[in-house]
Amino acid sequence: MNRRHCASAAITLVCALALLTAPVQAMAAPVPEPFPTASAAPSAPGKKSLEEVREEIDLLYRRAGAATDAYNLAEEQTKKQSGEIVQLAGAIAEGQARIAELKGRAGAEAREQYRNGGLPPGAQLVLSGDPNLFLDGVNQVRQGQQATKGMLTELTQAQEDLETYTKDAGLNWAKLESNRVKQAEARKTVKAQIAAAKKLEAQLEKKERARLLDLEQDAASTAQNAWLSSGALLDINREASASGRQAVTFATAQIGKPYVWGAEGPGSYDCSGLTSQAWAAAKRPIPRTSQEQWRQLPRIPVQDMRPGDLIIYHGDASHVGMYVGDGMIVHAPRPGRNVTLAGAGSMEILGVVRPDK
Repeated sequence: MNRRHCASAAITLVCALALLTAPVQAMAAPVPEPFPTASAAPSAPGKKSLEEVREEIDLLYRRAGAATDAYNLAEEQTKKQSGEIVQLAGAIAEGQARIAELKGRAGAEAREQYRNGGLPPGAQLVLSGDPNLFLDGVNQVRQGQQATKGMLTELTQAQEDLETYTKDAGLNWAKLESNRVKQAEARKTVKAQIAAAKKLEAQLEKKERARLLDLEQDAASTAQNAWLSSGALLDINREASASGRQAVTFATAQIGKPYVWGAEGPGSYDCSGLTSQAWAAAKRPIPRTSQEQWRQLPRIPVQDMRPGDLIIYHGDASHVGMYVGDGMIVHAPRPGRNVTLAGAGSMEILGVVRPDK
């Protein structure tokens, strides 16, 4: 691209940066196996047993959890790209200023030559008739030629850098807009799944809702007992690391606070918002989403688990809890529930990761 197009693109980019000040909410990781949408209305509770209704509600909230993870990841990427664009805009502005300075110096030299009758410095020295002036000036001419050559090289490099910055900024802007679209889609999916689950639960009578909660707790207890009796966890009281103790202390202090999708505290959390903030409090930053925590953090065998480790749940890594010992986790379960303690084996375990390994 030529310099005029480069400068024009830079100006357009700097103006577009004003859009970055618009508030953007938090989001999560891509959903590896997309769930069907909740466009179809759930079956009326009267046509199903209460246990079937419980399973359907649980599935809807799991889908919402996966979509929340997608939303959180898109948010994280949007913030990163916004920051990169701001930095590139600064580099573009600096490049334009440097080019203007170099052109000003070149113009000054051209004007000086014009004032000397248009003769190059070497010819001026020859015509001076003063041998001493000639000998003294030769070195100055050489230095001037080197400086001019260096200035032209620097000008060329500055123009090339400016083109590169503008190109990179354009690519980041395209990514930013793509992530904004992903955000909107993930937000829509989350709201649809949560609304479908709430609608299904609202159709139940008060006694049925109470019984539904009992069934939910019974299912979790049954799964936990089966997991413990299987011998999957041989030592339930391993000692935590120093960082792990700090993370556990933070996470358990949040018990009782509500689940809110996309939330990272301090008043509410989603599942990965809780675990990421707990480890941030322990001075060990980790990825924001459960899927990225599963993808990026070191994995360890379940039987070697210790307090502070993160247990990733379900085949799509859409939920995470922090192991606190005694076969228990602290986690933010789902909308309508608060941060709480639960059996580590009460859900389908995908694996365990250790942030401070």
